[in-house]
Amino acid sequence: MAVRGKKRLGDLLIEAGAITPEQLCTVLQKQKELGYRLGKTLISIGLLTEDRILSILSRQLGLELLDIDRIEPDLAVLKKIPETMARKLILFPIRQEGGTLTIAMADPLDLPAIDELSLKLSCEIRVCVAPEHQIERSITRHYGITGSAQEALRAMNGGKTETRVSGTANREELIPESAPIAKLVETVIRQAVNDRASDIHIEPDENEVVIRYRIDGMLFVISTLPGKLQSTVASRVKVISRMDIAETRLPQDGRFMLTHNGKMIEFRTSSFPTIYGENVVIRILNVETTKKELSQTGLTGMSLENARKLFSFPFGMVIATGPTGSGKTTTLYSALQLLNKPEKNIITVEDPVEYRIAGVRQSQINPKAGLGFGNSMRSILRQDPDIIMVGEIRDTKTAETAVQAAITGHLVLTTLHTTDAASAVIRLVDLRVERFMVGSALLGVIAQRLVRTICERCRKKLDGKNIFIGTGCYKCRKSGYAGRTGIFETLLIDDRLQEMISKGASSSEITEYGRKERDMTTMREDGIEKVRAGITTIEELNRVSPEI
Repeated sequence: MAVRGKKRLGDLLIEAGAITPEQLCTVLQKQKELGYRLGKTLISIGLLTEDRILSILSRQLGLELLDIDRIEPDLAVLKKIPETMARKLILFPIRQEGGTLTIAMADPLDLPAIDELSLKLSCEIRVCVAPEHQIERSITRHYGITGSAQEALRAMNGGKTETRVSGTANREELIPESAPIAKLVETVIRQAVNDRASDIHIEPDENEVVIRYRIDGMLFVISTLPGKLQSTVASRVKVISRMDIAETRLPQDGRFMLTHNGKMIEFRTSSFPTIYGENVVIRILNVETTKKELSQTGLTGMSLENARKLFSFPFGMVIATGPTGSGKTTTLYSALQLLNKPEKNIITVEDPVEYRIAGVRQSQINPKAGLGFGNSMRSILRQDPDIIMVGEIRDTKTAETAVQAAITGHLVLTTLHTTDAASAVIRLVDLRVERFMVGSALLGVIAQRLVRTICERCRKKLDGKNIFIGTGCYKCRKSGYAGRTGIFETLLIDDRLQEMISKGASSSEITEYGRKERDMTTMREDGIEKVRAGITTIEELNRVSPEI
């Protein structure tokens, strides 16, 4: 129900014993100076907290106090209340049941706002209370893309849509504010960065365009757009990415830069033709989410000690291994930051360069120009390097050159796609590198996977058990997880292992020796420790590293 009667916040707070009449007079005087509402004035001068005020309002007025971060609103209701109205009245619609609409308000005593909404929708209003910052955050999260899409549709219907814009794709400002399609695309991109997404998927279907974000390795549907926006949205992305908007039959790649919250972020774009139009994927190369110290990657205990030991050698080869998206590149970047000293010449060859490191000479392969990992490596060796990072060993030529470089006095860091540490040794042999050379060159292998970490905001300990879960909230999009960490196994090669490799040891024999003689913790064991520590869950561990 809406609140009726001549109730004022100051009177309610005095009735509740939260402030005295004398304090109210002082606050009212301060309110005139600041120009705030009474509640905000009380909070700004530190007399009461927002939580205390809302608790009193809830109790005194008999209204439900909501944590709307944990509530998924009815999307149909969102379409009935424009974003501009929600922001002006500081309210957020929750659901509609019959002829009654439930809304959350920071100020349930704002009767003109309630009457304005009731008149617009011709329905009864049920008021609940919620923190103002939660209301504003929910408006931004749930209205952003939808509101921009509606604006773009109105412009298209009026014949005002403009796809081409002047300027360079590397400028900080992505769009002029007057271009609705451009504003829609920018809203999608900026929201993705705010949500910690690594990729944006813009996927055409028969009658709609689905927007999905990959967050912590998982895809989430964020919004759906009318199908008629597909071609203009795809064209806008291609314009800012310096791609050919006239070519829709062939895949294309591009990139652009954007300043977000004062930080420059690079985006890599890919378009792919489908029967319903071009599918577009935007990779977000955000340094803030990639640049980590070794101890921040998830390496702990003996695994961290072993990794630091591996990267301290003056020459030899260190391999990071695991499937695509397991954090290998982040681990090697962490190592480069550790090794990056004025007295060292570090050169990389990558596909692509994920982010720039000051003081490191970074290069990118260009297969169209005939520049691959193998011939890049040969040229790098003429650049007097101390440390070489090879993004990935994919063929015999690259493998042989990298091993030779490691044997002849260079520290070589690289990646392979194998299931565990011992399998990396066998993979080099499969690439036709002589076993004795593998044994001589290899310092060690770091195998890894990424597991999602339990959301700190909704983290909860199960009754009677030393096990934690995430119950789901706005921060984790109801998943119970927010962020990721690595699970690792590190295998250090000693003289005995060199001999075993040279004599043809299998991966299971290498693993057994590593566990018994080198104190190697397997990824599964490392994951179990992180479950016990309340960092992740057994379900998440089983997803990336099933128990065999």
